[in-house]
Amino acid sequence: MINRRTVLRGAGVALGLPWLDAMANTATPKPPVRMAMLYMPNGVNPHHWTPEGKGKDFQLSQTMQPLASLKDKIVVLKNLWNEGSKGGDGHYVKEAAILTCATIKKTPGADIANGVSVDQLAAQRMGTKTPLPSLELGVTPVAIGVDAVVGYTRIYGSHIAWSSPTTPLARELNPRAVYERLYRASTGAGADSAQMDQLLLDKVQDDAKRLRTKLGTADRHRMDEYLSVMRSLEQRVERNIGGARKDWKARVALDPKAAPPERPSDHAEHVKLMLDMIAVAFQSDTTRIATFMFGNAVSNVSFRWLEGVSAGHHDVSHHGKDADKLRLYQLINQWHVAQYAYLLKQLQGMKEGESNVLDNSMVLFASALHDGDRHAPHNLPLILGGGGGGRLIGGQHLEYAEDSPLANLYVSMLDAFGTPVERFADSTGPLAGLMHT
Repeated sequence: MINRRTVLRGAGVALGLPWLDAMANTATPKPPVRMAMLYMPNGVNPHHWTPEGKGKDFQLSQTMQPLASLKDKIVVLKNLWNEGSKGGDGHYVKEAAILTCATIKKTPGADIANGVSVDQLAAQRMGTKTPLPSLELGVTPVAIGVDAVVGYTRIYGSHIAWSSPTTPLARELNPRAVYERLYRASTGAGADSAQMDQLLLDKVQDDAKRLRTKLGTADRHRMDEYLSVMRSLEQRVERNIGGARKDWKARVALDPKAAPPERPSDHAEHVKLMLDMIAVAFQSDTTRIATFMFGNAVSNVSFRWLEGVSAGHHDVSHHGKDADKLRLYQLINQWHVAQYAYLLKQLQGMKEGESNVLDNSMVLFASALHDGDRHAPHNLPLILGGGGGGRLIGGQHLEYAEDSPLANLYVSMLDAFGTPVERFADSTGPLAGLMHT
């Protein structure tokens, strides 16, 4: 077999060879690389987040203890920030841009503007290889209307995946609907289903537009926000009609009887079921790109069901250095990290030849704020797990120069995913020490 890196030299010029049949490897093809982003709102208790030590010689912090058995599979990143989100309000500017590294437009209406998120940049270049280009999941319905305190539309706080600066992607909230969608896509029924979805979507949009003419100004703004999300659904349906490559084949067959419940019993079960959907999607190769939101920006989900907690998430994030609120804040952070660990373990248990799905994935855990009380976008809480198909150097705590671009992480991930870019947003290059070259 001829190596793709082989070069032809002559007249002082080195040229890379084009693809030749002789380069084909007759061995079992390498499993695909997957990429997921898990977003936690409201930042972290800074006193219990950062590990002790650097490089390979580090100890997990109290909040990261659920990852103890996975320590060699993760990289904790320190001192990255999103410069594009340094101004504006406390939440929306930072949280809407966690994957775009852009500066969102301040608006109370439907004339939203952000950037293209890193997951969607990858999906635009790699999404045709699978039935679903990407999967966007959450547990909290979209919030609409204006946050009167800061003057931003709440749409910004409900989406982290953006296919264009004006198109946030709608999230799936129903685990059974997600599983059924994965099943239809993996069995080749996706195109027929998408045609039916298109007819239904057209009817919904027509009804919404007729209703809009009868509404007052404030309600028209809300309807415009609704229609902006509907546009993302329309794009998704159109992509599904096109279908995946004809040579695609599910890596693992899905059992239609294994669909999860439509209405989870509580928040904790809902989260786990949605993480299960990411694992199923990655194992079957129905998609290689996923995002998940534990909650919308300014999420105040009550965690009274969590032992030792007696308040809502956003409330305790504004701790004002109160010792009891800081304690509750840390417990809520640790619960989120435990869910992240749950997904990593699910992927690790899915074998792929001599490796497993986690070895062939990159799973990012991120919040758009450091200390939620200060709304600081500096030193963002970031953990990258998995093997990245052999590229990611796990078992590290990497400390970079203060205020290094978050976009540098995305440049590194895009390269390992197989969709390299010279630049993303304000990036200055890949992150040193994160990936094998």
